[in-house]
Amino acid sequence: MASSDQPPSLCIVSPMALPLLAEEYGHRGAGGGELQAASLAKALARRGFRVSMVVNDYGQRDGTRWHGVTTFKAYRPDAGIPVLRFAHPRWTSTWAAMHRANADIYYINCHGMQVGQVALFAKTRRRKSVYRVTSDADCAPDTLIMRYWRDRKLFSYGLRRVDLVLAQTAEQQAALRRNFGRESLLTDSFVEPHGSPRPMAERDIDVLWVGNFRTLKRPELLLELARRLPQLRFHLIGGPAQESVRLYEAARSAAGALPNVRFHGLVPYHAVGKFYARARALVSTSAIEGMPNTYLQAWASGTPVVAFLDPDRSIASRGLGRAVSSLEEMHSAIVSLCADREAWGAASARCFEFARSRHDESRVIKTYVDALLALHVGADASQAGRASAPGVP
Repeated sequence: MASSDQPPSLCIVSPMALPLLAEEYGHRGAGGGELQAASLAKALARRGFRVSMVVNDYGQRDGTRWHGVTTFKAYRPDAGIPVLRFAHPRWTSTWAAMHRANADIYYINCHGMQVGQVALFAKTRRRKSVYRVTSDADCAPDTLIMRYWRDRKLFSYGLRRVDLVLAQTAEQQAALRRNFGRESLLTDSFVEPHGSPRPMAERDIDVLWVGNFRTLKRPELLLELARRLPQLRFHLIGGPAQESVRLYEAARSAAGALPNVRFHGLVPYHAVGKFYARARALVSTSAIEGMPNTYLQAWASGTPVVAFLDPDRSIASRGLGRAVSSLEEMHSAIVSLCADREAWGAASARCFEFARSRHDESRVIKTYVDALLALHVGADASQAGRASAPGVP
């Protein structure tokens, strides 16, 4: 373990995050949680922390480093016998990889049973553990998106026993306190800068939709909007979740019948940025989210967001697009936003400035650094900012 005058070592457990560290491994289903995990790992490594990640086995060598982050592989995604693989290889190989990492602090931002797995490992080794919420669904027992009773119980166990919980929004903080009696620290998300935003006239996508195809993302609503707005150009990006292949295929088929829709399917993260830069609006039809990475990436490109969900009223209070409550309102918001070049330009500038000032790495990382240092020296990490270490900004 590191001494108290050194930054603590951190192991981030994020099984599907390897493609976001190493582009050669493609996309492979990585989502927003994995993006934030990889961004945090790289940012801390740049600041002198010893950072490792536990990731799935995609054929890479164990202990390989990318961007200063050492990776330890657990299990192949398809390994083991259904039901029984919960214990072996998934549990056993994950713990073995965490043991090889030998970190002071173990961090997880996946939902599900692995929160309990990480908390239990840390407790038995007298190490610290951190959980960062990835979705509003994780903040109440009756909204947990987990198939098995076993997973819900392990998640609840972990949530109550990790040493620190990090929340994305004030709404999540309140829900965790109300539903689990758990305090949390508010942490912003990372977003990579996309350069100066393009003016509206240089953008050739009217409506962009990005996300994994899951029932709760409701891509069928986006396709209905495309039917109602044949004069606008719609682009859909995303791959199928494991349990939603039929939804994905149905959406692809429906999109193929609409001349104003282009269905891209799965696009690796490093190639998605150019689509945000080309879009006049990002539209989100999700029924539940946290603070979506798609919003942040759109704003970083100066692209307004039209959505049903408005975390902490960020869209409505700051003029970062339009927050709506029905499909009819969404229809009207898209039409008016795409038709008013002056209003769009003002919204685009606000989006870009918000992403630059609020979610820039140098600003976001300070809360994490302070919290990790406080946790390491035994201070109250929920009041981050009191601990410091030489050479760590």
